[in-house]
Amino acid sequence: MTLLERVTLYEKLMRLDKPIGILLLLWPTLWGLWFAGEGMPPPLLIWIFVLGTVLMRSAGCVVNDYADRDFDPHVERTRNRPLAAGAVSTKEALWLAVVLTLLAGLLILPLNKMVWALAVAAAFLAGSYPFTKRFFAIPQAYLGIAFGFGIPMAFAAQTQSLPPMAWALLVANIFWAIAYDTEYAMVDRDDDIRIGIKTSALTFGRHDVLAVMLCYGATLAILAACGVAAGRGLWFQGGLVVASGIMGYHYTLIRSRERMKCFKAFLHNNWVGAAIFAGLALDYWFNPVPLVLGLRTH
Repeated sequence: MTLLERVTLYEKLMRLDKPIGILLLLWPTLWGLWFAGEGMPPPLLIWIFVLGTVLMRSAGCVVNDYADRDFDPHVERTRNRPLAAGAVSTKEALWLAVVLTLLAGLLILPLNKMVWALAVAAAFLAGSYPFTKRFFAIPQAYLGIAFGFGIPMAFAAQTQSLPPMAWALLVANIFWAIAYDTEYAMVDRDDDIRIGIKTSALTFGRHDVLAVMLCYGATLAILAACGVAAGRGLWFQGGLVVASGIMGYHYTLIRSRERMKCFKAFLHNNWVGAAIFAGLALDYWFNPVPLVLGLRTH
């Protein structure tokens, strides 16, 4: 096997050819950066968090495929992944995950010790999430914590504190993750029943569509409350309205529970996160009012 072929396999193992996971991890991180930075997060910090997002999501994908290496060959959608197909060894995968995690750790060295401590927790969440599908009825909630942990890290990096808003935004992301990853799980429902993996789609059963929409609603409600607390205005509210319209479109896709339509809804959540961030960024641009909660400590 040539070096280029090996690198291509690693790229697929890290899912760099499928960036939706990076985007779903990136948007809440950007929400946190903009709220904590009052609309003006330092450019260097943005780059650190963006690159860290790519590296940690890639490491998480490698660990996920390692954890699921005995299941993936029996699932139609995952049977051709490098580990499942035997194209990459388990030893190679573990070393790749370690290298990616170390690189992400190097990025945060210029930041404060609170960020370092949170980064350790984030690494644990990313590494342990794939195994929760054996035990938790709704592992998507755990995913929401892992995918949203960039939010408290963003506050710690800029304010050296963890105010209530940081945790409220994290809770909003948990509900969002349950919604979009339930849509994802609806694609693999039959395979997951057969191999014994627990997912929210199975736990919610015939109420899965209702659960998705309720989680969407909770996400918007919490974000709206955060916006009010932060003194945000019409641009942010407009972003939430656009996001709600996209969520409504997702209902038309998932109500039939057809596999490909559910998968399309999952992928389309990128635009939910983008709409919310666009509204937030524009609101700070046109209405740069300091946070009423006094989040800055420097």
